[in-house]
Amino acid sequence: MENFIVSARKYRPVTFDTVIGQNSITGTLKNAIKNNHLAQAFLFCGPRGVGKTTCARILAKTINCEHLNSNIETCNKCTPCLSFDSSSSFNVFELDAASNNSVDDIRNLVDQVRIPPQNGKYKVYIIDEVHMLSSNAFNAFLKTLEEPPPYAKFILATTEKHKIIPTILSRCQIYDFARITVDDIAKHLEFVAKSEGIKTEPDALHIIAQKADGALRDALSIFDQLVSFEGNELTYKQVIENLNVLDTDNYFRITDNILAGDTSSTLLMADEILENGFEGLYFLIGLGEHFRNLLVSKDISTLKLLQVSTNLKDHFKEQALRCSSDFLLRNIDIISKTDTIYKTSSNKRLQLELALLQMCANPESHSKTQVDFLPEKIKQKTETAEKSVVYNIQEPVKSIAVPQKTKPITDDSKNKTPASPAAMQGRQKNKIQYKQETISIRDQPKPVTEKKNISLVSEPPQDYDLHSKTFTQTDLQKYWNEYAEKMAGDHPSFSSTLHKGNPSLKENNVVEMTIETIVQEEEMNTQKADLLDFLRQKLENSTVQLSIIISKTEEEIRPYTAKEKYKKMAEKNPSIHQLKQSLDLELDI
Repeated sequence: MENFIVSARKYRPVTFDTVIGQNSITGTLKNAIKNNHLAQAFLFCGPRGVGKTTCARILAKTINCEHLNSNIETCNKCTPCLSFDSSSSFNVFELDAASNNSVDDIRNLVDQVRIPPQNGKYKVYIIDEVHMLSSNAFNAFLKTLEEPPPYAKFILATTEKHKIIPTILSRCQIYDFARITVDDIAKHLEFVAKSEGIKTEPDALHIIAQKADGALRDALSIFDQLVSFEGNELTYKQVIENLNVLDTDNYFRITDNILAGDTSSTLLMADEILENGFEGLYFLIGLGEHFRNLLVSKDISTLKLLQVSTNLKDHFKEQALRCSSDFLLRNIDIISKTDTIYKTSSNKRLQLELALLQMCANPESHSKTQVDFLPEKIKQKTETAEKSVVYNIQEPVKSIAVPQKTKPITDDSKNKTPASPAAMQGRQKNKIQYKQETISIRDQPKPVTEKKNISLVSEPPQDYDLHSKTFTQTDLQKYWNEYAEKMAGDHPSFSSTLHKGNPSLKENNVVEMTIETIVQEEEMNTQKADLLDFLRQKLENSTVQLSIIISKTEEEIRPYTAKEKYKKMAEKNPSIHQLKQSLDLELDI
């Protein structure tokens, strides 16, 4: 029975041209050999399984070959090449820094460097996992690494470059190895499968390549494991079952359900996936990757970022046509937020289902291109939602008009001349534009009827019915004090402000309150909505409004806050205020 050799060793590259996915590095090394510009020390760094040690061995063999061809490849016939292939070369030394990391080990290495090579041009020292050397060992190695004999070359390899001291880094030529792409790994796996007489499906090889995460050695190890279990034929179904990978068809189906707003089918699919033993977070991350693939499939220029097989690319492009960019970005954002709280949640399944429900909700928020393929019921909901009023805090705030006494309609009103189109347009603009004024303790309080000085906030729709019951100053003071006592526990400073406010009832149910500082004004603006809601319910009058007046002290007050300082500067130089208005600037408070 012959000894089995794993594919990672059996198909290990032996020339620069056979190295997978590192063309820039191999090209640089070949040019350095050709032009006789070899450095004294090299540092190969990068993730596992990308070819660092392999390139180090190829470089050591190449620079000692006596008959290089025109492509800077070894002849495999001279004495240095034959001794290297048989692992009996006295010119190449491999040292594992993980187990030889002391000062004594480095001293032994330095003693060997003093002896010139018996055959060949160079003595090459390959030190793997060099970051494992102790700080004392690094220091003992510095002098030799900086000024070695002309026949000595050092090749250091590491997966953690940040752990190497800067004095070592400055003495080496650094080569950063990149992760190998999925396509390159899949092509190499196809080559290995043909060499071994194994039938494979392209989708199956792409799944293995994706599972390897850029490491060719890991991909070959997974390939050997699957061949040992399945035999001489690898199918897509067999690979996803053995690697416990969720079939991409599940993601396509659940995306269709989310597009249709079908919450029932979406939750049932999620339950089926969880019952099959898949982790909820793994499924959620996979769904996010699916949405990402759909997003890059919408543009031909970004289609190259899609690392899947050709068959799946067509499927992605087809589904991407039915998904708007807003829909995909919104769902990716939901998944990203769920990912951050999933691990710390005590009910992980609920977080998963909540994320799916959020994706299915509000189909009217999708782009118009999506409405065409939604079911008829969803289309009707979408059209209705577009006509409904949407409350948005970023929209201009509309002022609340003080109610006036209604006048009876007479026949004269019918004879009024209709307004011109220009006037009507001006009125429409006045309805939607609102400029929030800045109130300062320097301002002189103006009458309540002037809206510019009245700090009014648009209130959300109330749940109670509208009333217009008459109330007195005594009723107002009673419920005012009741609300102040209610707020004493959670907001004592606000309660104190209410007690000192001395509310007074004015015309048209306007409650006027006087405060002293800007801090109190900001506190009132924060709590005003709840106070108004409370007073309207207790007084049974929905027309109650609140006017906040900041009193002006007789003595000069030194400006303290940024708003006060700005007001003081604007009084001295009005052009500052004009500059702020023209550039639409805001105070950084």
